[in-house]
Amino acid sequence: MTEKFTALQVMQDAPVIPVIVLNDLAHAVPMARALVAGGVRMLEVTLRTPQALACIEAIAKHVPEAVVGAGTVRNKTDAQAAANAGARFAVSPGYTSAVGQACRDLGLALLPGVATGSEIMMAQEEGFTELKFFPAMQSGGPAMLKAWSGPFFDVRFCPTGGVSLQNTSEFLALPNVVCVGGSWLVPADAIAKGDWAKITRLASDTAALRK
Repeated sequence: MTEKFTALQVMQDAPVIPVIVLNDLAHAVPMARALVAGGVRMLEVTLRTPQALACIEAIAKHVPEAVVGAGTVRNKTDAQAAANAGARFAVSPGYTSAVGQACRDLGLALLPGVATGSEIMMAQEEGFTELKFFPAMQSGGPAMLKAWSGPFFDVRFCPTGGVSLQNTSEFLALPNVVCVGGSWLVPADAIAKGDWAKITRLASDTAALRK
């Protein structure tokens, strides 16, 4: 039986969840293996390309040591398609009750996206206390997370959006941040060239960022 993960377990596995955009199915498996070799196994493949679901399916089938999830889950249909493809967690750019209920029904751990206090309260009301802060830098960055640590002392965040190797340490230093989401682990040029050694190296470097 496939191991189930909570949103918190997904966040705690490594300091960075790679935010992955794949345009070619042939890249999915070697890229996933390269990340796993570097110690990163929670992989968020965004549903932003026509190939995304096939890529999730290929990783789930051929890289069992990876835990593949779907990003950019915006509705019930996305959640169902992701689960059918073998995704074990979902990440959404915002939050709706329909997405939350769909992921619950499907047994998918969900990291819902929030950018305001009202959105945090809505997600909390429905039982979600581990949230994605998105787009993080455009919505106030570390200063906003510090401000939220008072009223939302019981919420933990994964900031994503504008997060880079240069500012990751500032986010991870905050007590209410568990991990960050970033695309720098999977640069488009490295994927296009099949430079899997570079991706493994970038993944390995994240170990030094651990909280």
